[in-house]
Amino acid sequence: MLIESPPKPIGEKRITFRDLDWQSFKQIQQLLTERTRARFTYDNGVLEITMPLEGHERCARLIELFIRILVVELGMKIKTMGSTTLDREDLLKSAEPDNGYYIQNYALVADHEIDLDQDPPPDLVVEIDITHTDINKNRLYASMSVPEFWRFNGRTWTILSLVDGAYVERDRSPTFPLVEKTDLYQFLEAAFADEVTAEINFRQWVRQQSI
Repeated sequence: MLIESPPKPIGEKRITFRDLDWQSFKQIQQLLTERTRARFTYDNGVLEITMPLEGHERCARLIELFIRILVVELGMKIKTMGSTTLDREDLLKSAEPDNGYYIQNYALVADHEIDLDQDPPPDLVVEIDITHTDINKNRLYASMSVPEFWRFNGRTWTILSLVDGAYVERDRSPTFPLVEKTDLYQFLEAAFADEVTAEINFRQWVRQQSI
């Protein structure tokens, strides 16, 4: 367990609206995007607006570092999408994940801006939800055919793999089978104390394991 002392930290501020059609959602998104750093998740009439706080953002950036170290040290390729909006109007779904990546499908999308009407969804999506979310994000990303979905709630890393249209929880990431869940927990614990040393040590460990 990464965070052992109660109470559970507040990682985000959230506001939820219901019974919004797609056009109303897009109008709100456009208006607030110009004025705030909010992120928007829309699922069939339900809009959740999230304002990430420090705990949320630090976890998101450190998990991103964890992924990049693995990609670089294992000789893989990556296209980082960050919180790029993933719109699927045909499904009445839209998301701005904490991190999205093309890895397996890198070659298909490396040379152009993503269009989800033609391109596959990101191979891996990461969401940090330390406080409660009203959106069923497993259902949301499964319906968008995202092959692998990581969720982190400040304590637990959940690895989900898409099988026949629904997510199945895994002990290891299909993208990075080298690492166990304890490796992320140890990396985060070390990085909370000293990010530079944690990065150096983890890079060395990955190199040793991949020899």
